[in-house]
Amino acid sequence: MYERTSPAPAAPRPGCCVWFTGLSGAGKSTTAAVLARLLEGEGRTVTVLDGDVVRTHLSRGLGFSKDDRDTNVRRIGFVAAEVVRHGGIAICAAVSPYRDARDDVRAMLEPGAFCEVYVDTDLATCERRDPKGMYAAARRGEIKAFTGVDDPYEPPLNAELEIDTLSSSPRDNAERVMAWLRDHAVLDRQAIPAAGASFVV
Repeated sequence: MYERTSPAPAAPRPGCCVWFTGLSGAGKSTTAAVLARLLEGEGRTVTVLDGDVVRTHLSRGLGFSKDDRDTNVRRIGFVAAEVVRHGGIAICAAVSPYRDARDDVRAMLEPGAFCEVYVDTDLATCERRDPKGMYAAARRGEIKAFTGVDDPYEPPLNAELEIDTLSSSPRDNAERVMAWLRDHAVLDRQAIPAAGASFVV
């Protein structure tokens, strides 16, 4: 006689929150989209929380005062922390201009489960890009308390990563985040593409 043994259950895969912060037009959402596709290509469960999309659903009704901005960031952080708690990867792309609110989100997660990525694109470049015409509207006085124009942006003091969208491509920047995730054991050292995964970025 022999006893049939079941294979040991696989260890849960660690989750992480990747938080892109920077001025409007800095390149946060573009890099976040590429990162999401790379992670999905390795079979990871990814939730993308884009600041503009969140404002139309989770944070509808909030304005742009400091209190409302902070509330918006903390709401995104709460959802991200739940994703991470269940082993997923949350990719957040939000201006999130104030350090104290970003630090509050960091405190919601276990050490090593939060990667703050500062998209360090200068104001002149962001204004030149101005994909939504918001800087132009702010300069005309049609939008009040717009970050970078008449409201401050507080850059991170100790971000896990800083990326440059002028000299580096979105793919290059996303690969830097992937390398950080591997170095911190969120991803396997050896990339294992999901079955049938195929994408171009």
